[in-house]
Amino acid sequence: MSAPVTVSITRHLDPGREAEMASWLQAGTALAQRFPGFLGAGWVRPEADSETWHMLYRFADADSLRAWEESPQRQWWRDSAAGLGVVESRVERRTGIEGWFDEPQHRDIRDLRVQPPPPPRWKQALVIFLVFYPLSVVVNWLSAEVGADGLPLLLRVLLVIAVMTPTMTYLALPWVTRRMEWFLQGQPPPWRR
Repeated sequence: MSAPVTVSITRHLDPGREAEMASWLQAGTALAQRFPGFLGAGWVRPEADSETWHMLYRFADADSLRAWEESPQRQWWRDSAAGLGVVESRVERRTGIEGWFDEPQHRDIRDLRVQPPPPPRWKQALVIFLVFYPLSVVVNWLSAEVGADGLPLLLRVLLVIAVMTPTMTYLALPWVTRRMEWFLQGQPPPWRR
């Protein structure tokens, strides 16, 4: 079995075509994601207004890479850049992890993996409720136990919110979001996979 292969391509673009280039790269990444063995893609520019774009894509092995590079989908995608004024100046292939995890020496970095769409707001609200309600009950009960129920309403609410906000932000919501990711993303529950 061969090692993962990273392809590094340096391309130059006509000035003022950055938005089209970013869209073109996203389209290519979306196509490549459909191929077995695709591990990711991204691009780096030396400066935000640079005409030079360094692109990387990675496949699990040489055969997976070859399937992508020889595919009609990739050829169509490459042909679609004809009007952008893209000039390819250098292509390197690397096996192993060198080049993929190197610390970038550039400032304008974009990850082109297609992100899942945000969950519907009603699902977000339901997950927040699952944490907020029990936490609110516990914090209000505790505030009464320590004698805060005798405080003026505004001060008591401030105290409860001062405890709940960091608890929700740093502990409760990240915890429940990880456990409910299947629900938020519309996937089957883990126990049914």
